[in-house]
Amino acid sequence: MRALTVEPLKANSADVRDVPDPEPGPGELLVEGLSLGVCGTDREIAEGEYGWPPDGGDRLVLGHESLGRVRSAPADSGFAAGDLVVGVVRRPDPEPCGACARGEFDMCRNGRYTERGIKQLDGYGSQLWTVEPDYAVKLDAGLSETGVLMEPASVVAKAWEQVEKVGGRSWFAPERVLVTGAGPIGLLAALLGVQRGLDVHVLDVATDGPKPPVVRDLGAQYHSAEMNEVAARVKPDIVIEATGVPSVVFGALTGNAAYGVVCLTGVSPVGHKISVDVGTANREMVLENDVVVGSVNANLAHYAAAAEALAAADAGWLARLITRRLPLADFAQALDARPDDIKVVLDLQ
Repeated sequence: MRALTVEPLKANSADVRDVPDPEPGPGELLVEGLSLGVCGTDREIAEGEYGWPPDGGDRLVLGHESLGRVRSAPADSGFAAGDLVVGVVRRPDPEPCGACARGEFDMCRNGRYTERGIKQLDGYGSQLWTVEPDYAVKLDAGLSETGVLMEPASVVAKAWEQVEKVGGRSWFAPERVLVTGAGPIGLLAALLGVQRGLDVHVLDVATDGPKPPVVRDLGAQYHSAEMNEVAARVKPDIVIEATGVPSVVFGALTGNAAYGVVCLTGVSPVGHKISVDVGTANREMVLENDVVVGSVNANLAHYAAAAEALAAADAGWLARLITRRLPLADFAQALDARPDDIKVVLDLQ
């Protein structure tokens, strides 16, 4: 079979190669890979910034945003041939911390987790892959074209869960949410905000292309002005920050309403410095009982919530989030980010 592989920590080593077909272990599903979403993590691994091959190997099968169809499954697995599935990314440490031992491996305390396509486990960027039933999630049959959005949707489902848990420490009746960034994470965060009945605003630098109409057709408001200006107008009860841009992050910390909750999902680049008034930020956060929480990855409960959210979404709207779909052989183009991209997907077959 063909697979997209990379030699971690070596730039420009990504390549599509013939690799042996996987043999499912006891109780495992054998899955025909359909699609693979490409994100910034994949690009950073391909650029040699990080990544860990499986023990004893020197190459890693890339890809953690999966979509496949079950080819074979054990009779007692809860799955059957033909089921549409995605594979969960993270696995807990074999000697788990307290969080991993309770199924909250997204909150691992010791860092010895493994991740498909990122850290010590081959990913889903192959024409066939195997997965344990406990780490597979069944999708609605109507998501055969867009189910590849499940992994980013699971990250967003966790972010919303964190916001609501933090807000629930006192009376919490949010009305307005500001999402910063109109990439896949931002747009899916906006989707879940609309599904919650909130007044949703999305901020991005794009003034044309697919992003503004996609936001408006969701029933949200699109903004491309400066962060401080938009935050002052909207006064959001919730900010979901999905850019990692330092100036936008700081604007999120200081621009929310009283008792605001800011959830940071974007990872900032290292070494980019800006001047900020930490004293003012501290004063506002303390006097308004504000909270800032970081959120990354997802556990099985978040995947289940994401599956429900995608099944309830308008299929045509979801399809518009996939702005480029390329064959596996054109992986280099997929790894080359373009300004108008929302989600780039590789077709594995």
